Amino acid sequence: MSTLMKATKPTCTDQGMQWRIIAMIGGGIAALFLLFFLSLCYGEAQISLPTVMEALLHRQDKLEHHLIWDIRMPRTLIGLLSGAALAVAGALLQTVTKNPLAASDTLGINAGAYFMVVLGTVMFPTLLHQSPFLWAAIGGSVSAAAAYGLGGGRKSTPVRLALAGMIVSMVLGSFTGAIHIFYAQETQSLFLWGSGSLVQNDWKGVVYAWPWITGAIVVALLYSRQFDVMNLDEATSASLGQKVGLTRFAGLAISVVLASVIVSVIGPVGFVGLVAPHLVRLTGFRKHRWLIVGSIVWGAVLLTGADVVARIIRSTTGSGELPVGAVMALIGAPWLIWLVLTKMKGIAGSPGQSSMAVGGKANRIPFALLVGGLTVLILTIVFLSLMFGGQSSVSFAELIKALMGSDGAASYTVMKIRLPRTLVAAGAGIALSVSGVLIQSAVRNPLADASILGVTSGAGFGALLVLVAWPEIPVSLLPIAAVVGALLAAVLVFVFAWRKGLNPSVLILLGIAVSAMGAAGIQALIIKGSLYGSTAYIWLTGSTYARSWDQVYTIAVFLVVLVPIALWLARRFDLLVFDDASSTGLGLPVRRTRLLAMTVGVLLAAGAVACVGTIGFLGLMVPHMVRLLTGHHTRKSVILSSLLGATLLVLADGVGRTIVVPRDIPSGLLITLIGGPYFLYLMYRSSARRS
Repeated sequence: MSTLMKATKPTCTDQGMQWRIIAMIGGGIAALFLLFFLSLCYGEAQISLPTVMEALLHRQDKLEHHLIWDIRMPRTLIGLLSGAALAVAGALLQTVTKNPLAASDTLGINAGAYFMVVLGTVMFPTLLHQSPFLWAAIGGSVSAAAAYGLGGGRKSTPVRLALAGMIVSMVLGSFTGAIHIFYAQETQSLFLWGSGSLVQNDWKGVVYAWPWITGAIVVALLYSRQFDVMNLDEATSASLGQKVGLTRFAGLAISVVLASVIVSVIGPVGFVGLVAPHLVRLTGFRKHRWLIVGSIVWGAVLLTGADVVARIIRSTTGSGELPVGAVMALIGAPWLIWLVLTKMKGIAGSPGQSSMAVGGKANRIPFALLVGGLTVLILTIVFLSLMFGGQSSVSFAELIKALMGSDGAASYTVMKIRLPRTLVAAGAGIALSVSGVLIQSAVRNPLADASILGVTSGAGFGALLVLVAWPEIPVSLLPIAAVVGALLAAVLVFVFAWRKGLNPSVLILLGIAVSAMGAAGIQALIIKGSLYGSTAYIWLTGSTYARSWDQVYTIAVFLVVLVPIALWLARRFDLLVFDDASSTGLGLPVRRTRLLAMTVGVLLAAGAVACVGTIGFLGLMVPHMVRLLTGHHTRKSVILSSLLGATLLVLADGVGRTIVVPRDIPSGLLITLIGGPYFLYLMYRSSARRS
């Protein structure tokens, strides 16, 4: 009997776990209770707590009671459901991918679902209205599969998976932006929703979403023991009779269903699935039964809390509706920074996991021949760009006369309109491409550039903040705002990464977090300033439209000062391709050199953003294309990347103002349409070589 009593008597460990369960679940429920009433009280019109209680217990035919039951209650409940769903999706994705950075947003599920919903709104509105979940699920499934496969599948690392998800999201985000530009009227109502919004005008969203969410979470709980076994290595799991492939598929399927339902109702919201499961895990929980329950509670707390904060800000400042997705990014991005710096202990020891070769060997072509060929090509494209575009063309003879200083209509078209924007496009192409060379060398990863490290979004936020706050400000001050924003973003990344020795993997992950904060700020400014489809919004996609000689002088200053510095320090930058120990053994001050390369790259990218807006993928794509031709040689890469980057952006500018006259397609959009699929292909080849 005594033996039996000892066996059944709770141990200290069991009692500690019970108290942790009570504290975690009880504390979360208490927070939810408070947030529930705050959500009903706060809004465009504040309602007192006694009035809320009266409406809940004895609804009457009063305006406040109708507002609570028909507007605020659906919004509150959809927030609770959405937070729970996204958190559970994140917990399962982290388990089945064995990756602590996995979530519906980092795997591109949100971006894929959002893209398909926007596409359906424009192309097939009737079909979308009949089954929005199906559209979102297709987009989410395809993008998740792409990010997971390109990230290396089961062999993926946190950095690689995060990069793959971000690049997939960037590609899909660019396609979504293209739809917004070409169909501004049809998609104007989707802007707030596309930033993540819990606004509900009736109960339709709640009625539609709750059966899907409840069913998926119940299935997840039924599979909880199988998910527990996934914490072991695959061989051990299989030896215990676990069907690893089936369990992994079930986890991914449940996550896609949950995320897709949420995106189809409230739009894409990030970081809930990243933060909530880690909050629960910090209390020591490993069993998925409690991990799922805890994620449900704390996911609901996070998203409802973010929405309450957004409404309090609106009610106290009188500003427009702040997207809950932007508020959640401002909460979640610092969490990601903290997670990288404190919890991912092994990341500092694995910088060598990145390689400067992505899929394929270099084809050695004589350097002089490459320079000569690209020079001829860029000059040819520049001349064609000056001759054609818009609704009029200029003959070669008229072009030469205009360049020689003659007067006339052709001279005005060439010298005042086409030549400045062509030179700005060439200069921005040089700046972005050289920036990509330096940043990729600094972080030893060919999948990095200014947009990955948060510099582009920081510059865009700085410039857009000036445009919204001071719309009458001289355009000459816009580059200053962009440079300040870029530098602040870079300083934030460098300061946090310094304690990790500016480790390449840490730099990339911190850059992703800072980029998310910048993007959240940009979303809020677009909505606050009602910039849907405006020139400022198009500028954010990267445009050379209506550029003048002022922008030519601006980008020239950046190039004249910074490109010679890059060429002068090229030998030092060459040594960054080796691991830190080898570079230090060769006498290189690694941290200082990496910081110098990053600083020059950041300033070049900031100058480009100030002149043409945010153009993605050029700094990713061009350096890699050059390395395929010459191998890793920084000085040669700087020269050839300058020529190739200028060629591509001038070509995009010329094509953008010619193919759909009189509409001017943003150059950044065309670059993305080329660079996005190209880079996905490179990642696929890289993953194939690793497997």
